[in-house]
Amino acid sequence: MAPSASSSSQLQINETQTLIPGIPNDIASQILSMIPYSHHSRIKPTCKSWHIFLSSTKTLFLLRHNLRHSNHLLIIFPQDPFISLPYLFDPQNLAWRPLPPMPCNPHVYGLCNFTSVSMGPNLYVLGGSLFDTRSYPIDRPSPTSSVFRFNFVDFLWEKLCPMISPRGSFACVAVPDWDQIIVAGGGSRHTWFGAAGSRISSVERYDVGKDEWVAIDGLPRYRAGCAGFLSGNGEEKEFWVVGGYGESRTISGIFPVDEYYKDAVVMDLEKNGCGKWREVGDMWGVAWRGRLGKIVVVEEEAEAEGLGVNQGRPVVFMLDGDEIFRYDMASNSWQKESSVPRKAPYNSSFGFVVLDGELHVMTPVQGGDLMETRRSRQQKRGGTLLVQIYHPKMKTWRSLVTKPPFYYPLDFKTAIMCTIQL
Repeated sequence: MAPSASSSSQLQINETQTLIPGIPNDIASQILSMIPYSHHSRIKPTCKSWHIFLSSTKTLFLLRHNLRHSNHLLIIFPQDPFISLPYLFDPQNLAWRPLPPMPCNPHVYGLCNFTSVSMGPNLYVLGGSLFDTRSYPIDRPSPTSSVFRFNFVDFLWEKLCPMISPRGSFACVAVPDWDQIIVAGGGSRHTWFGAAGSRISSVERYDVGKDEWVAIDGLPRYRAGCAGFLSGNGEEKEFWVVGGYGESRTISGIFPVDEYYKDAVVMDLEKNGCGKWREVGDMWGVAWRGRLGKIVVVEEEAEAEGLGVNQGRPVVFMLDGDEIFRYDMASNSWQKESSVPRKAPYNSSFGFVVLDGELHVMTPVQGGDLMETRRSRQQKRGGTLLVQIYHPKMKTWRSLVTKPPFYYPLDFKTAIMCTIQL
């Protein structure tokens, strides 16, 4: 799809500054726009005209979108984003780029169980659980209602209107067609503790244009630790909230244990209103498993051919241990899809995301496991990241290996990940 005349004319390039000698600037701009976003900071110093062109982020993103040059990238929050840098990872080019830390609040620390979603060139970080030195007792975690947005056009963070109810470990979906974000359920659970903390059933809708949260019909019962996804297209969409936990019980009256749900609830969505929740029965038998695994969704545009799903129905996959299951909405059950070729090391876990319609299963491995030679101290600290990639249409696996820029191995039990197209 060629860019429109209006979008090309928006590129503010001084004709006296040649982008590529011997080539008209309009053609040169299309060539430069094909450079992956993850490499822009490295090539900006090449010359003044390139620096000006690549710094015109808004028009550059528009040109990349019109030319279908956008890259599907992964954003990883390895630890508390108040003190640890999030990173942008480009798996196609094995490139990493740090992002600025979130605005620091000196009174809070240990943020975890937050949710991150993207919409256009913006990244949102919502809620979570943390410790606040102004609360009592100070060793008790509490949920937060804070919302932050990272704007890739201006390359900076901004604080938005907070949610009505503080929450962590909740279901969340972005609705780009309507410029809205919906959150449901959650609680105060912190990764440093076992089965403890509060649960809520409230549901809210965020209007990006108005920077405003509005409460909508709550879940039928308390539900935290749940996953959410959208189904449908156009003006008819459904918000699915799957799994999670509600009430807890104790063993011998001492040890708290969560009671996990095996069902889902669904709400019909409209741009300016919502329907009632309806319940979907149990998705698996008692003998199969006790809790929901990691959930990812292949959107309709990525699976229009070959996955046999139409009418805007997404394809939902779950990673349970080292096995991948596909959800069949007709029978309300999980069907085994495949097994991960290389198992995760003992006491480790997989990261699970979708990029360009493929399932990416990630795990840190020791250098010796991959028969590698000597490495620097930094590489020994950070280790190696193995990414195993499954193509749902072809039903084939491939893999790649990369060196994360961290001084510590990634822990996918606590790391938060989000995808974005730039």
